[in-house]
Amino acid sequence: MKHLRIALLALLVVAGYSNVNAQDENNPWAINIGVNAVDFYPVNHPSIVDESGDSTGWYDEFFNAKDHYNIIPSISRVSVGRYLDAGFAFELAGTINKITDIGDTAAPDLSYYGVDGAIKYDLNNLMFKNSKWFDPYASVGGGYTWIDSKGVGTVNGGLGTNLWVSDNFGFNIQTTYKHAFDDNNILPHFQHAAGITVRFGGTDTDGDGIYDKDDACPEVFGLEEFNGCPDSDGDGVIDSEDACPDVAGLAELNGCPDADGDGIADGEDNCPNEKGSKANNGCPDADGDGIVDGKDNCPNEAGPAANNGCPWADKDGDKILDKDDKCPEIPGVAEYNGCPPPARLTVEQISVLDNLARTVYFKTGKDSFTTETYAILDKIVDLIKDFPAENFHVGGHTDSVGSKSLNQSLSESRAAAVKSYLASKVGNSFTSAGYGEDSPIASNRTRDGRSQNRRVEIKLVR
Repeated sequence: MKHLRIALLALLVVAGYSNVNAQDENNPWAINIGVNAVDFYPVNHPSIVDESGDSTGWYDEFFNAKDHYNIIPSISRVSVGRYLDAGFAFELAGTINKITDIGDTAAPDLSYYGVDGAIKYDLNNLMFKNSKWFDPYASVGGGYTWIDSKGVGTVNGGLGTNLWVSDNFGFNIQTTYKHAFDDNNILPHFQHAAGITVRFGGTDTDGDGIYDKDDACPEVFGLEEFNGCPDSDGDGVIDSEDACPDVAGLAELNGCPDADGDGIADGEDNCPNEKGSKANNGCPDADGDGIVDGKDNCPNEAGPAANNGCPWADKDGDKILDKDDKCPEIPGVAEYNGCPPPARLTVEQISVLDNLARTVYFKTGKDSFTTETYAILDKIVDLIKDFPAENFHVGGHTDSVGSKSLNQSLSESRAAAVKSYLASKVGNSFTSAGYGEDSPIASNRTRDGRSQNRRVEIKLVR
């Protein structure tokens, strides 16, 4: 009993740490027909002795079938099993035999009958990663055994395996230790068995060879590699996940084809026969300007959409596009919107302008010009008219004769008169101001000095 309890505990521990599903869960019923052998010798019972009279130990001569196995040459064991759940099954078995040897002691052809029930636990997935043909199991249970007219209850524990030839047919071998509750009537013993097993009861609605329990598509004929689901176009993507189930395609495109190999399914590709990019909905853009070749007037030369994919012209080659160039046929600079920089007065010309300005004269005490001054002003006009971008400041000055406030007013009006005249002749920008007697360039004590101080200055402003 001690060894049986250990075996039972081990089986419960295994069951607690494993979530196997026996191979026969799809075919829950099984019938086994075969032979059995009863062996009293290797059970360590004091009544079983060897030829020298010594007690035998556990498993002594366990495989000595010739001397210790009791076998009859006919079908002597029949069982019916039903799969339960999570690797467990229940089996009910009936056996018959003739006992002619009890250890090394001959027996007078005793009749042996047994009826046993067992809970079997499948070890396949736990030990052999769900082998297709080798299907070992452990069992615990109990039953009732008769030898002639004596009967006794037994508690049983065993190991065995099925060797499957197909899903429904296989061979079975097992050995069971049967411990009698009353060893005065029947001794504990091993009962070995071998036979054939037939499984049945599984359902395959669609007839594809995959049982409904394992068939992801139980009502549609499918393939084993796809768990029973169909793949009509043979592209490796099952129909239920295939966006194009009737046309072979690529798994990464949900089963749809990609004729040009650009990674965009043909149904979403605006140019299915030309390799393109996702950004352009599958169409090519050879020059990378964001305009697909089919709509690009210059497909091999990058250009803006505003110009139909063609680059803007630059006729004068000044790197300022004609659309932005106010002088498209004359090289210029960006500062002047593509036009050449405006002409500027030279140092010599500025000096001439300064000298001419000093010869502008007014009538005494007035802001009106003398007759000869108009010729001077016109010379100034001729000098600056070709330089429209130049800006000027006209300053008026007086000598110290008279009141300071009168001189200030007079200088302002004279400067304004020069500004007005020049502005009426040319398009340059002019400003003016009067400085009175505050900025003399000579002594006001002499006539010549006062003459120099009564002056107009025209200064270039840049």
